[in-house]
Order: sequence, then structure tokens, then C-alpha cells
Amino acid sequence: MPADAPDDWLARAREVVRDATLGPRATHRGLVEEIGDGVARISGLLDVRLDEVLRFENGQVGFARVLDPDLIGAVMLDGATDVEAGDAVFGSGEVVQVPVGEGLLGRIVDPMGRPLDGGAPIEAGAHLPIERPAPGIIERDLVTEPVQTGIAVVDTLFALGRGQRELIVGDTATGRTTLAVDTLIAQRDSDIICIYVAIGQKTSSVRRAITALRTHADFARCIVLVASPADAPGLQWIAPYAGMTMAEYFRDRGQHALIVFDDLSKHAATHREIALLTEQSPGREAYPGDVFHIHARLLERAAKLSQARGGGSLTALPIAETDAGNLSAYIPTNLISITDGQIVLDSTLFHQGQKPAVDVGLSVSRVGGKTQAPLLREAAGSLRLDYAQFLELEVFTRFGGMPEGRVRTQLRRGERIREVLRQPQHRPLRLADEAALMIALRGGLMDGLAPEGVAAFRAALPGTLDHGASGALRMIAETGTLDTATRSALIAEMERLARSLAQAAE
Repeated sequence: MPADAPDDWLARAREVVRDATLGPRATHRGLVEEIGDGVARISGLLDVRLDEVLRFENGQVGFARVLDPDLIGAVMLDGATDVEAGDAVFGSGEVVQVPVGEGLLGRIVDPMGRPLDGGAPIEAGAHLPIERPAPGIIERDLVTEPVQTGIAVVDTLFALGRGQRELIVGDTATGRTTLAVDTLIAQRDSDIICIYVAIGQKTSSVRRAITALRTHADFARCIVLVASPADAPGLQWIAPYAGMTMAEYFRDRGQHALIVFDDLSKHAATHREIALLTEQSPGREAYPGDVFHIHARLLERAAKLSQARGGGSLTALPIAETDAGNLSAYIPTNLISITDGQIVLDSTLFHQGQKPAVDVGLSVSRVGGKTQAPLLREAAGSLRLDYAQFLELEVFTRFGGMPEGRVRTQLRRGERIREVLRQPQHRPLRLADEAALMIALRGGLMDGLAPEGVAAFRAALPGTLDHGASGALRMIAETGTLDTATRSALIAEMERLARSLAQAAE
């Protein structure tokens, strides 16, 4: 051992003692009075604030959810198996925060930002509270830029804009998650960053969504946040707020983000569970009185910011579940009143093979055609009315009788519209493809094809445009319009495709 080792050790020890801060230190300490079902009752923490992080003596973490004069109602964020009555609890002075930043892109995390994909720890750019105020009116701008979903029935009839909040609602197993995931997949060709938040979903459903995103989307620009049914209720409760904070990081830097909440019906059920366990007064359907407020303050954070704030946008697609198509139920009604429109999925259409099973009569986008490309808005002008008339005529013709010529023509055209709006999953269409389909429908180019031929036309159209109408593709991508000569060339190319398919069918 070197001769000077003892002196070095002693010098270092003296430095530590000299720099140590001596004196009294105050800690906020309480005791667990009772624990069960993921909720702890705590006494002694008089200065705790709402949503403050609480740390238990065995390492578990929770947050203060109910501030009664005598007892604090704390919701656990970790398993409560090692927490017992009499354990010490310490206030942290901080509210619940999550990591944000570029390091989350391409990762699968839990609501606290901890990795679930087996990768390295998250390199956070910062930590921000999960509860943040929504942008004020002056800080917002008009919603005028489109979010291309790649789904023909949505982009043509219920156009979405950057900064919009559009509800996806329907019965279970009607394709709600598929519609949302396909919208995320379509952003692989855009500058929009995607966040998928799974709240209480089955592991198999989440795995399918992640597989679809890894296979078809640009996963390096996606964040997947998962709160499984086996997680503590507190983790499921904070999941949508944590996801919104992660998305706001990009919006506030002038970028564009799209977030999917799958789904808020389960989040409302978790909120009801926590409220009943903490003895809050139940209201309609046993939900507490603030169930509207928790979703309103969440979805109000989605916005298109003004140029003074950087011009970024955050678009939200919340998902809600109905029972037997009952849109007047409590939670769907609340969400419909909060959002800027809804896409309603119908179980009858789904079982008939019409996928996406969008009910065009009940669905609406309150932004409307303001965000659509001019060409698509023009081409799809009367599509919704034509399709609605076809559905009504189809019902009457089921009673028998041979329709006369004009009605027969409407029925034939309506069948082609229905086939065009039917679309395989995970195959988003480009704006040019959708515009070309609408032009073909309006010009009657597919009237000579059988319904199954329309599907073949739609499948072959992208390749045909790439090889024979590249000029039209460029013009639509750059300006959203077509001049007369380019439109004529596009129509001629589609006429050749329709003739070749009709000849092949003969």
C-alpha cells in the first residue's frame, strides 16, 4: 500500500465533513392507516397538495388524489403488496411528472416513462407534469391543415385537420382500433409524430397494434404508451395525461403530433373505480360528478398553435365504446359534446363486410372541408348525399319490384360508391389515389365494372398512376389541384385501366 494512502483518506474525510450541511431538516411524514385495491388512506400529511407524489418506506410510489381534512386518499402507481398499515409515507413536494423528448421515439413505455420493450433506459430531454393547462384562445390558430388518414371514407366525407379532436365511437369489435392505427400508419409519409396510448386494453390487442405499427408505420417516429389491465389503477388513470404531455413536447416546438387514446371509456371506468374507493359521491351510472371535467381538460390540450407560439399542432383521436350502438350513453355523450366531431362505427355494417364500418349518417366532422385539398373537396362534393340516397333507395327496393331507369342508375352508382369506400386494413391511400377515385366515381368510369371489379380497380390504381400519370401525382402533392390538361391525362389513364379490367372480366 502506498505510504501516503492513510493521509489521502484522512484528507478526503475532512473535506466531506467540512462541506456537510448540518442542522435540522424537515420531512413531511405520514402513516398508512389502511390500504386496499390500489388506494391507501394516509394520516399526518397536512401539507400535501393535489396530485403530489408520495413515496412509501418500501419504495412504492403513489399520488395524492383526495385531500380530506383528516386522511389523504392516495392512488398507488406501483403494486401495493408490500404496503401495510403503519408504514411511513413521505411527501415529495412534486406533482407526477413524465419524461419527454426525442428519446421516447421508437419506444414502448408505461405511463411513468419506464421502458417496456427491453431497451435501454429512456434518455429524457426534460420531465414535465402530466397535468398542464390547455392553450388559451389567443394562443390558438384556425384548423386549416389536413391530417390525411389514408382512409377514403374519412378523408372524403369527414376530413380531419391538424389540431382537431375527432371521436371514434362504436361497439366492441367494430374496428375502432384498426381505424385509429391505420391513421397512424398513414403518417409514415407525413411530418406528423404519432403517439398511441393503450388504456386497459387486452395484451393481445395491444400486441396486434404494436405489430401493425412496427410493420407498416414509421415506428422510429412513434411512441407507444401502455397501461395494461393488470397495472395499478393509478397507472391506468394517468396514462392519457402522460401521453398528452409527451405529445405536447413536440407541439410546443413547432412540430405536429397525432395522439390516439384507446380508449377513454375504460379510463372513465378506472376513474369511477378510484372515486368509489375513495368514497367520493357517485352520480349518474355511479360516475363521480367530475367525470366530464377529467376528459374535457384532457382533450382541450389538443390544439393548433398560432405562429407566435411556433405554429405546431396536436391532433387527438379519442376512442369510446358503446353498448348496442347506444350513442346516448353517459360517457359517449360527454365525449361527443367535447370533441369536434365523431366517426361512428356500426356493428351491422361491420358484419356485412363493409369495412371500415363507418355510419355516414351519424358521423360528422365539424371542421368539414376547410382542411381538404381543393381537388378532393371538389371531387367528393355530392358523394355523401349520393351515398345516403342510395342507401335509402336500396331499402325500398328490397320489398320487390323492378326499379325504373333513373333509379336503376342511382343504385348502380351507389354500389360502386360502397365498393370504393370499402378498404383493406393497413393499406392507406395517398391523397392522389383518393382524388383519382372520386374523379372516377363522378365521371362514371367504373359504371361498367362489376362490384368486385371496383375493388380490383382500386387495388391497381396506385401502380397505374405511378407509371402513367406521374405529372398528376406531383401536381396534386404540391398544389392539391389539377389543371385541365393534367386532369384529362389522368382521366384517360383511368379509362384505360377500367377498360382492361372489364375485358379481363369478360
